[in-house]
Amino acid sequence: MFVWFLPGNVMSIVWPILYAIFIWWFSTGIILLLNQRDPSTYKNTFWVSGMVLALALVGLKTSANLSTVAGAYCGFTCAILVWGWQEIGFLFGYVTGPRREPCPENCRGMQKMYFAFQTIQHHEIALVVLALAVTVMTWGGSNQTGFWTFIILWLMRQSAKLNVFLGVANLNERFLPNHLKYMFTYFTCKPMNPLLPLSVIGGVLCAVPLWLAAVNPSSNDFQVASMSLTGAILSLAVLEHILMVLPFSSERLWKWGMRS
Repeated sequence: MFVWFLPGNVMSIVWPILYAIFIWWFSTGIILLLNQRDPSTYKNTFWVSGMVLALALVGLKTSANLSTVAGAYCGFTCAILVWGWQEIGFLFGYVTGPRREPCPENCRGMQKMYFAFQTIQHHEIALVVLALAVTVMTWGGSNQTGFWTFIILWLMRQSAKLNVFLGVANLNERFLPNHLKYMFTYFTCKPMNPLLPLSVIGGVLCAVPLWLAAVNPSSNDFQVASMSLTGAILSLAVLEHILMVLPFSSERLWKWGMRS
């Protein structure tokens, strides 16, 4: 690969970017693939993911005081694993909400928003609990890569949910398994909504300082790795927002994880 011939200072930024892209792509595909399996396997898979969650929280605690490149990678990976648990719980239907039926016809405005929230209420509570757990595990540590990775994923996911509710062109409904298809009735399909440009601009404005810190000559190796990892995951989240309104379905990126 051509990256082997790049200068060392450039490689210190390139490798975290490539790692973040791979983890983002591969972890999403694995979760989609697990969700394609027979529902009888869900229980055992969910229990295993719970054990991985516990190990990831321990990893966050351990890496919180490791201001090294390895510590940055460890914190980032553990935050992704924590995030993966709630993704599995949601797609398996274990951590969703008390409302499990389609949106009533002619339901609009605040009532539709309330019903939509009920479909993911338990999921939202789980995210808050996980955010608190990640905060506790990384509190006071010199390595906050894991904390900020989780916060970025959380905030950008909330933004994505609001945009899908308000209306976008690509709803990616195939990401939802059959037992969650009722949620599609709470989505809105239209070319654009006023929140989307604000979400993209806000994400870009937050990503710029991260990239500036990553390329700053005075940054040490740990700072370069940490800023590159968090900058990459935030940039990917912004890209996902942009794909919501482009004539390109992001489902193609995970075709291997959506076999049926």
